[in-house]
Amino acid sequence: MDRTKILEAITDALGEVLQRELLEISPETRLFEDLHLDSTSILSLLMALEDRTGVEVDPETLEMDTFRTIETLAAYVESNVDVTVS
Repeated sequence: MDRTKILEAITDALGEVLQRELLEISPETRLFEDLHLDSTSILSLLMALEDRTGVEVDPETLEMDTFRTIETLAAYVESNVDVTVS
């Protein structure tokens, strides 16, 4: 899965979680400050991303910086596309 498809999946998942269309977002959009996500919405976002990308999120590999921006989240997803959680 390439970066463009990952960014599209994140944008779609964010729209689902926030229950609104996101017209003016970019890879630099901050998840907490700009989109006002909280811990519950982050969990929903991760589940939606698992469904859209097939990436299995390992809580042990998550860091706060993963959720700084859409780009940092995309980098995490991209680096875990072929990783299987056991």
